[in-house]
Amino acid sequence: MNRQEEFQERIGYRFRNRNLLRQALTHSSYSNERRMSKFANNERLEFLGDAVLELVTSEFLFETYPDYPEGELTRMRASMVCEQTLAFCTRQLELGRYLMLGKGEDMTGGRERKSVLSDALEAVIGAVYLDGGFASAKEFIHKYVLNDIEHKQLFFDSKTILQEMVQGSHKGELSYRLLEESGPDHDKKYLVEVLVGESSIGQGEGRTKKGAEQEAAYQALIRLGQDREA
Repeated sequence: MNRQEEFQERIGYRFRNRNLLRQALTHSSYSNERRMSKFANNERLEFLGDAVLELVTSEFLFETYPDYPEGELTRMRASMVCEQTLAFCTRQLELGRYLMLGKGEDMTGGRERKSVLSDALEAVIGAVYLDGGFASAKEFIHKYVLNDIEHKQLFFDSKTILQEMVQGSHKGELSYRLLEESGPDHDKKYLVEVLVGESSIGQGEGRTKKGAEQEAAYQALIRLGQDREA
């Protein structure tokens, strides 16, 4: 089974037009390296998928939270369709494994880069929309983006939620400490731990300090939740 077949099995959707799937998984670095048409990569599909995602998410929030004002709905939508949250959604699909990247992009961690992953997810949404219509795209978005909202909210609001939790417990001051910084300037990796007082409660890795802190806070919340259940 080739990679594209495997990806279709994984997402539970079979493309009638396989060229759309190939295009959705093709990063500009791959098409540029092979001197393909400038329209062979996933950037146009990303543009379309972004619009479909915003509409489906807006409808979902409008119906799910009938008592929320426009401002709160806008804030939630922005959090749910931001780069970091969409990249988080791709973990379930292991989307990075299936992308066609140029050698340089691949060697510098493109399969884990949040911008690459979030753009590719939007491109897949655009491809599903063109191939199967709005209903198919909506089903895909509900299945992989709007599922388990409580867990995803924990992720995209992790630093705020952790701050409120620690303040409420009065166990000490919350802080973040950089443990390691590695890689060349264009491909940095940061390892951060989050502490309450002097006690480490979680670690996170990211390509920015902010991203590493968010991941550390998220891991801390999961750990604290498990401790409470134990």
